[in-house]
Amino acid sequence: MEVKIGIQSISREIVVETPTSAEEVERALHAALKDGGMFSITDEKGGRVLVPAEKIGYVELTGTEQRRIGFGSLQ
Repeated sequence: MEVKIGIQSISREIVVETPTSAEEVERALHAALKDGGMFSITDEKGGRVLVPAEKIGYVELTGTEQRRIGFGSLQ
């Protein structure tokens, strides 16, 4: 799944590909916002992204889609 994190006062967003489910990401985000701590997410390679919860502008969760190759699509 792809997670996009918008940070306040920064024009670029952070994009993380993660094996974590949408429900787990939501739980982690709610916990971080409630506690005023750090929002932590693990990427596909095992790396971690930490963002201060009070600086998060938005979080967008996008399902995985197979990447298309070429100029046309086979049906």
